[in-house]
Amino acid sequence: MNLPIKIFDTLTNNEQVLKTITPNHLKMYVCGPTVYDRPHLGNARSVVIYDLFFRFFREIFDEVIYVRNITDVDDKINAAAKEQGVSIYNLTTKITEFFYEDIDALKVLRPTHEPRATDHILQMITMIEKLIANGNAYISHEHVLFDVNSYHDYGQLSNRNLDELVAGSRVEIAAYKKNPLDFVLWKPANKDDDASSVFESPWGKGRPGWHIECSAMSSRYLGADFDIHGGGADLQFPHHENEIAQSRCANKNSHYAHYWIHNGFLTVEGEKMSKSLKNFITVRDLLDQGIPGVVIRYLLTSTHYRKPFDFTQKSLDDAIKTMGKFYAVFASNEEEIKKALSEKTVINKVVLENLAQDLNISKVVSNLHEMAKEIKTNNDINLKNEFVATLDFLGFIDVNFFEQKNDEVASEEDFINSQIELRKQAKLEKNFAKADEIRNNLLAQNIVLEDVAGGKTLWKKK
Repeated sequence: MNLPIKIFDTLTNNEQVLKTITPNHLKMYVCGPTVYDRPHLGNARSVVIYDLFFRFFREIFDEVIYVRNITDVDDKINAAAKEQGVSIYNLTTKITEFFYEDIDALKVLRPTHEPRATDHILQMITMIEKLIANGNAYISHEHVLFDVNSYHDYGQLSNRNLDELVAGSRVEIAAYKKNPLDFVLWKPANKDDDASSVFESPWGKGRPGWHIECSAMSSRYLGADFDIHGGGADLQFPHHENEIAQSRCANKNSHYAHYWIHNGFLTVEGEKMSKSLKNFITVRDLLDQGIPGVVIRYLLTSTHYRKPFDFTQKSLDDAIKTMGKFYAVFASNEEEIKKALSEKTVINKVVLENLAQDLNISKVVSNLHEMAKEIKTNNDINLKNEFVATLDFLGFIDVNFFEQKNDEVASEEDFINSQIELRKQAKLEKNFAKADEIRNNLLAQNIVLEDVAGGKTLWKKK
């Protein structure tokens, strides 16, 4: 389809008309999960946003290659495995399975390639050797480090110079570094490291630094130059800045990614989501409450991808109402949806045109409401088929939605009462940690519990 596409490019800090390296062929790399814990809503927002980009690009280009990696060797993984007393292999296997379970519920498509870091250690070592040979990396105290002073454009993505980056960022100060901003390409193993996280290298046993992983895997599947690199705004520095530096230095005359896309942060009721604030919400938390995956998907895409998204109970309620309105077009008849899907109707053109404007989701949602209103008025079968095709393209169709709404999604009061009973049982079993967890999870949803005389527990909205 010949449709001009505009995207906001972080590297130039401007909206650009997308021009692919190869006509009608788009190549995109996105930083995937580090598999040490279940995906929280911030993780899921990024996954869903780039899934929407992927779906859109497949409609426009003859061929799309989408690579989303899995980081399965990392300091956070080592720490989590030690804390839980399990092997790294068992932890990463379990968390990867959880990741798929959760994002599958959000109708996320599989990327073209999904490389694991541990399967590409050789490519990482080869890239590090090239950096050393090119004079961009040095060996110090069993570490291999990238020398940021050897790359004159360092800081371009962050739009800051070296002094500003040192002053404004959390960088590891270490005696073995020439410059505080120098970053690790390879690090030595610790004596107590799990064997599955230790690899042989020309510099001794150890493991790669985080940044080199994405550079090696992106070049392996997309080449030294490709069209788009995406990820969360939190990755802009240092991760993506470091990717650019090491990739361009390892592959002379390479531009690396031609465009950079970053999605905004997620907050909860106006605050940063963190376990210490007791407002840490995972995809599984919402699914276990009976919230359909398509509702969560709509919720995470309802704010423009570059803007911060604030998760609130109201935003969740609004998402439930909106999706309920869209499905009401079919009068709770899932057979009508299945029939419409079988028609293979084309997607609404205006929706595609609005997505081409830097993924203008607010206009897309407005388009959907207009279509739903017109169908309700005229009951036009062709428009209804187009509506289903468009919802399906956006990832908002689940033929089990009606069953979920009718049989699985308990009312808010029923859910809260069930949690109170689980908490009461946990206290009887002297599992006070579990009881506190239930209380805190409800508090994160603005539900306050109050224990009163007679062993009863009352609740109210905060």
